[in-house]
Amino acid sequence: MRLTRGITCECAGATACPPGAPNGTCVTQPGGYCFVAVEEVLDDAGRVVLDRSAGCLPPDESGFMQCKSAQVPHQNPKGIECCSDTDMCNVRLRPPLPAPPAAPPAPAPAPPPALLVAGALCVALLAALGALLLLCRRRRRGKRPPSPAPASVPAAEVSSGSGSGLPLLVQRTVAKQIQMVESIGKGRYGEVWLARWRGEKVAVKVFFTTEEASWFRETEIYQTVLMRHENILGFIAADIKGTGSWTQMLLITDYHENGSLHDYLQTVALDANSLVAMAYSIVSGLAHLHMDIFGTKGKPAIAHRDIKSKNILVKRNGQCALADFGLAVRYVAERNEVDIAPNTRVGTRRYMAPEVLAEQLDVTNFEAFKTADVYSLGLVLWEMCRRCATDEQAAEAYALPYHEWVPPDPTFEQMHAVTVARRLRPPIPGRWVSREPLATLATLLPECWHHSPPVRLTALRIKKTLAKCMHYPTLKLV
Repeated sequence: MRLTRGITCECAGATACPPGAPNGTCVTQPGGYCFVAVEEVLDDAGRVVLDRSAGCLPPDESGFMQCKSAQVPHQNPKGIECCSDTDMCNVRLRPPLPAPPAAPPAPAPAPPPALLVAGALCVALLAALGALLLLCRRRRRGKRPPSPAPASVPAAEVSSGSGSGLPLLVQRTVAKQIQMVESIGKGRYGEVWLARWRGEKVAVKVFFTTEEASWFRETEIYQTVLMRHENILGFIAADIKGTGSWTQMLLITDYHENGSLHDYLQTVALDANSLVAMAYSIVSGLAHLHMDIFGTKGKPAIAHRDIKSKNILVKRNGQCALADFGLAVRYVAERNEVDIAPNTRVGTRRYMAPEVLAEQLDVTNFEAFKTADVYSLGLVLWEMCRRCATDEQAAEAYALPYHEWVPPDPTFEQMHAVTVARRLRPPIPGRWVSREPLATLATLLPECWHHSPPVRLTALRIKKTLAKCMHYPTLKLV
């Protein structure tokens, strides 16, 4: 039991006894300890001797920890014991020295240098033989090796259900299962075919060999996580097939028999219901594209850069889907930079924003690409409004934007003179402002194609405005 008064302890050692300690003793504070410490030291002759010291320790925590210090390794072996039961209790203490640490195991003998060299040569020879055998097999088959997955989408993460189509290994076998039916369109990038895959109709976009950058970019964009949306063309797979003399780069997507919005508007007049359904679906797809979704596997913000009626497909339910992402750019939030694909294509001149024609677009500012998309969207909405009939008047004939001032295939200089120098915009007929939903769209168009990019509306703002007109039921196309 601890005493509530100080106890007398043996005091020995040059540093353990306080100055003037009588008869080799010291008295602790109430609750203090007596201690004895032994340590191996070298004497003047260089021999190892045991040095003993004794004395008093204060009652605080530091004193108690000193009594346990023998449990910590020291440079010289050291033992210590403490007591506090009676006066001079440390006279009987005989602290042992701690056992020396066990010696580390001897390292295994290193193999002879000659054996290491021989092993390395064997490994190199086996690798060379394997590479030579693989090369011979590929040459005999005459086939190009499968294209690697885009760098930004690791192969292990490519899966269906989040907008990235089929698993990558399945994609690489799709080309062998595709049955081409007929060609349904041609463009500067290649050709589009109607095909059958597993009994279903699909669209196959076959790229020219000179358009490899567009194929790679579009595949990369489609495989972006969380890309899938009902108003973005459904991606199935991408593959490369060919022989030693030719190569085909394929992009397999959903097939929509109504074709592009450009072709559809030339033969079909819209009513109020179908106009709202189509316009709202296009803006919804663009808003999803422009939106960045944060998370462990979030979606980056993407700008299309080639919005036009030929790159929008009409679905059977009266809605539309955005297509052709060969020129798309992404905003990498982690690095605060715009990911621009190395592509020689520059978009469609008729739909280019004034700042693009004037070569004043800030390519380091992602918002600039989004506002350029909204400008092109305004021209597409104008095309759709022309083909909307009202109760009083029939729809206008289909026409491309700026058809009054430029030829069917305008040059940069011609479009610059109209949209930049003269600041002309497609005219808005008077009948539009008297009937809904044309009146709502007529107020949105000038804010979509405004000459100053910061003044233009965002896709999300346009979507919210059109949502107020969505009491019209969606038109079902048969």
